[in-house]
Amino acid sequence: MRSVTQPFTIGVEEEYFVVDRDSLDLVPDLPDSLLEALAHPPVGATSPEFIRSQIEIATPVSANTSELADHLRVLRAFVSETVTEHNMAIIAASTHPSAVWGAQKHVNKVRYNLLAEALQGVVRRLLICGMHVHVGLDDEDLRIDIMNQVTYFLPHLLALSGSSPYWHGEDTGLKSYRPAVFRALPRTGLPDVFTSWADYRRHVDVLVETGVIEDATKLWWDVRPSSRYPTLEMRSADMCTRVEDAIAIAAMYQSLVAALTDRRKHNQKWRIYSRMLISENLWRAQRYGVDEPLIDFGRSELVAMDQLMDELIDFVHDQAEELGCLDDVLRVKDIVASGTSADRQRGAYDSAVSNGADHAQGLRAVVAHLVEETVEGL
Repeated sequence: MRSVTQPFTIGVEEEYFVVDRDSLDLVPDLPDSLLEALAHPPVGATSPEFIRSQIEIATPVSANTSELADHLRVLRAFVSETVTEHNMAIIAASTHPSAVWGAQKHVNKVRYNLLAEALQGVVRRLLICGMHVHVGLDDEDLRIDIMNQVTYFLPHLLALSGSSPYWHGEDTGLKSYRPAVFRALPRTGLPDVFTSWADYRRHVDVLVETGVIEDATKLWWDVRPSSRYPTLEMRSADMCTRVEDAIAIAAMYQSLVAALTDRRKHNQKWRIYSRMLISENLWRAQRYGVDEPLIDFGRSELVAMDQLMDELIDFVHDQAEELGCLDDVLRVKDIVASGTSADRQRGAYDSAVSNGADHAQGLRAVVAHLVEETVEGL
């Protein structure tokens, strides 16, 4: 099936922690001189995030993943080189292994002050970073229809991206602890199923008209129609420490959106499953990453991740080939075979401890590993 007609443009937002190069702890604040230097990237955009030790980047709209990869590497390198001038470094991971949320302060901006007042303790714990992928879909009803279908695959994307095994200096036993923190906020997790754009807007308008939220930007679902761009935004993934893993996951998401859109033109749709069932797979992805199987609800059985990825690649193959991102999509097989950032972080800790490090030194070795891997291959 080869009928890609949408442009399926793609863009990525990444959030980084900024650490002191000597202590490897989070910096308590980014100085104004650094923020001013970061405000002028060679491509795309940068901005402070909610916590003062975070920085967000946004790539320009990209025609394909090759262009996206160039933009992402340029932006990571720019931020890394800029903070280095202040004896700092960035880490691309969804949690800092030893940071304590109670010691952090949020950025003093109207938007963030309103969030802090409205959400109180749950937002003060938001010491996490994520990756968001936007894929262009011009038609509003199409955005809703594809959102309903692509929700099924969000656990697969989360499993491929796990990078938050540590929280507050402890190994959580999970590959991705970030969702456990983020889902304490309202309006997070899986979206409901909507029949149309009008149906979606009716639900949003109830919250807006009652003054509960200002607009749809306060819907923090794992996938949502962007309220700023004609895109469908995937928000379920952890930050990828390796830039090539981020590109692979972005390519898979772009290809899934294209494949589901193409099948819709032929009156074919992916079956819609309940939030209860998909949430179970999300938990398995959060807990086990790529190590354990997910549930195939059509077969009503657990299926190993390597087999699921083979089947997923077959499903999107033609669209990925036409979009020019097949090689990037195929990289998900390498992630399954070798593990995610969470696995490498634990490996760095175990290696340090086996060589005589205590627990605190082991966690510091994890951060040192993240600093190095974040800029690998840029």
